[in-house]
Amino acid sequence: MDPKEIGQRDYTKEFEFLTSRSSGPGGQNVNKVESKVTLKFHIADSELLNEAEKERLLEKWRNRLTKEGFILIHFERHRSQLRNKEEAINTFKALLEKAFTEPRPRKKTKPSKAAIKKRLEAKKKHSDKKSNRKPPEY
Repeated sequence: MDPKEIGQRDYTKEFEFLTSRSSGPGGQNVNKVESKVTLKFHIADSELLNEAEKERLLEKWRNRLTKEGFILIHFERHRSQLRNKEEAINTFKALLEKAFTEPRPRKKTKPSKAAIKKRLEAKKKHSDKKSNRKPPEY
């Protein structure tokens, strides 16, 4: 599964867009124009995703999904409904690519000799400080 290929598919037929009044910039325009866009996408009903891809999205997005299995993406940054709609689609595609991108394996590293020496010296210094606080033994 190539993340780029999955993100390049045309999902527009499967999107549902809801509009509402935005709380962003626009002055009086905000009170009368519905520029906020909410993109709804139902993973289980998607015809473009196969079962393995659906399972992966359900796992990766489990905290973002509604009880019905929709992912909602809200956008209200711009004054134009069209620009908000485009941004919501771009955000959806970015989330898709991120969900299908495999994390890079962690490379094990060792601390340098200088770092080990510095840590041991700090431990010795701290130990001496603690032992100097003890009352003298007679």
